[in-house]
Amino acid sequence: MTMGRAVHDDTVTLFVNAAQTVTCAGPARARRGAEMQDAGVKFGVGVAVQGDCLVAVDDDDALRRRYPNAMEIDCDRGVLAPGFVDSHTHAVFGRARYEEHELRATGVPYLEIAARGGGIHASVRDLRTRSDDELFSLAVPRLQALAAGGVTTVEIKSGYGLTVQDELRTLRVVARLAAAGPLNILATCLGAHEVPLEYRERAEGRAAWIDCLTYELYPAVAAEQLARFADVFCEPGVFTVPETRRLLEAAGANGMLLKLHADELHDGGGAVLAAELGATSADHLAAISSEGIAALAASSTVATLLPATMIFLGTGRQAPARALIEAGAAIAIATDLNPGTSPLQSFPLVLTLAISQLRMSASEAWIAGTVNGAAALGLAGMTGQLREGFRADVAVHAVDDFRALPYWFGERLCRVAWAGGRACHRSP
Repeated sequence: MTMGRAVHDDTVTLFVNAAQTVTCAGPARARRGAEMQDAGVKFGVGVAVQGDCLVAVDDDDALRRRYPNAMEIDCDRGVLAPGFVDSHTHAVFGRARYEEHELRATGVPYLEIAARGGGIHASVRDLRTRSDDELFSLAVPRLQALAAGGVTTVEIKSGYGLTVQDELRTLRVVARLAAAGPLNILATCLGAHEVPLEYRERAEGRAAWIDCLTYELYPAVAAEQLARFADVFCEPGVFTVPETRRLLEAAGANGMLLKLHADELHDGGGAVLAAELGATSADHLAAISSEGIAALAASSTVATLLPATMIFLGTGRQAPARALIEAGAAIAIATDLNPGTSPLQSFPLVLTLAISQLRMSASEAWIAGTVNGAAALGLAGMTGQLREGFRADVAVHAVDDFRALPYWFGERLCRVAWAGGRACHRSP
């Protein structure tokens, strides 16, 4: 494959000679219902990139006539597509948690492991011992692995610090990763990932931690503009619906958009609350109720499904994607990259699971991983589709049919990915 890169903003680069081009073109919003069946697959179509922008999407010959001096990237009869949007990760962490994988295999449930001081608390103890430089260095190869699967936009949550200073440290590391580029990285403050053990052991400790988040962490995050979103793990045994409501209202008052870990293991009413508060997304949803499905369908909140998590946890169940789609909810998919329940660094495998486990079509899976992933981050007008005026977030995959990428699961098939007009991955 002939490779090149834009050197100056006035230099145009063409991506041409694709077997198929998955444009995902359409409205700059989340797609719902039957809309998700159309991934906008075209033949003989390429794209022109200038600086960080897509300046044209047209037939290859028309692009060559319009830009006769352009540099060309030969897609070599592969699939040309938008970069994937991984809208739910916890990519900044320290050590892995191998031992928990084995514990679950013996029948110890997730919440019991957490009650024993494992789970999130194990990652909290570890992160607090590590320097910012170490956390940065550990996160870089994880992001490179995501890029190698065609991801160009990544959301990263805090939540393994669980002190004001350690949460701020984590978000500053995310800011460093974003500044290092070229991936488009957005930060989420997940100080409400758990109640820290030191607070659980105190009388009125839960209330004290919620006060700490409300009056100390959120204002500090806002003062440094460290996070676009705030998230809360709304789950029985973690944060209740009234606690989540208070926390998210406080985060919103500090200028952050809202997300929820909702109804992952039990129906706790998180999806209904997300819709009520106008959250950008409600994530997980494996235990969502019919009321929750109806609430999301009637709202602008994107339902972000994380099928790898439920596979890795060995729960034997998944979020009801078909019921959500048929009700009219907008569906996104993401890796949930984290050390305990989804150590997954391959976005194409999420497409595979969306089809085999969530019973989505290939078109629905592609839409969920691009346009709707962008909508889950409030970026539907900027990325997630090959469309003139959008960010130059582009990937080329070594398959001749868009359905083949999830079919050949486990293979490394992304040849090249550009994020914002800059190469973030080139295959050897």
